[in-house]
Amino acid sequence: MATDTAPAPTSAVTENRMSFGRWFREIGWRHVVGIIALAFAAFPVLYVVSASLNPLGTVASTQLIPTRFSLVHYQALLSGAHGPFLQWYLNTIIICSVVAATQIFFSLLGAYAFSRFRFKGRRGGLLALLLIMMFPAILSAIAIYNMISQIGEVVPALGLNTLTGYSLALMGGCLGQVWLIKGTFDTIPRELDEAAIIDGCTHWQVFRIILLPTLKPIIATTFLLAFVGIISEFLLGSIFLTDDSTKTLAVGLYGMLSGNRSNNLGLFAAGAVMTMVPVIALFQFLQRYIVGGSTAGAVKG
Repeated sequence: MATDTAPAPTSAVTENRMSFGRWFREIGWRHVVGIIALAFAAFPVLYVVSASLNPLGTVASTQLIPTRFSLVHYQALLSGAHGPFLQWYLNTIIICSVVAATQIFFSLLGAYAFSRFRFKGRRGGLLALLLIMMFPAILSAIAIYNMISQIGEVVPALGLNTLTGYSLALMGGCLGQVWLIKGTFDTIPRELDEAAIIDGCTHWQVFRIILLPTLKPIIATTFLLAFVGIISEFLLGSIFLTDDSTKTLAVGLYGMLSGNRSNNLGLFAAGAVMTMVPVIALFQFLQRYIVGGSTAGAVKG
């Protein structure tokens, strides 16, 4: 025998609804803060994109929402009318890829040693790395310049105004990601290492076969951080690279802008937009790992 289910009273449904004031106090204010933060972050990006599409290319004529659209600045850069832009682009991609991969590789080795082994000077080494990371790299620019200059007298390929010498200078911070990667190593149970060693694996095999596959999130995250840091590096590049054929995007675009800061804004903005392309493409490729990698390294330090 079927029985009819009485509908819920309207008054009960009304009582379960959250008032606007309570919703705003508990949840709504977060949306407001998120919208403000998004607008704050998007404003300079929109301004740069607008300037790159403005055919006049001056500071006075650039608005947040462009009224005229033209790709003349992109065409001028790609044609090489204002410098070997494509060569700068290629130099930047090569340096960023090589230096970032080298930094992450040595940071992985250092983090594995600090996390898995117990040796004299371990705590002092970790503190030394932390202290070194607190000082900006520009403080050592003169020492690095003299060092690379002297190396170039013996090996010209590693001297000043060469991509290899500049890359060698950037690799001085190859242990910059040790602390973040070490935090992820500490979350992996040591029983995995012990079981693999009992089965006959060496420490290198444990590192390469057992641990590396579990470190994909943090490797993706640190590689992206290193890539972004290198592609935006300007101070050392402006000292080391002077020939147009060896300049990076940051150095080349600044030199182009310094000639006429007002009329070259459109060209500089177009170059900045095209500089975003490899970063955005890399982020889209690695984004599935980024959230997990960013939180994993902060669990245990």
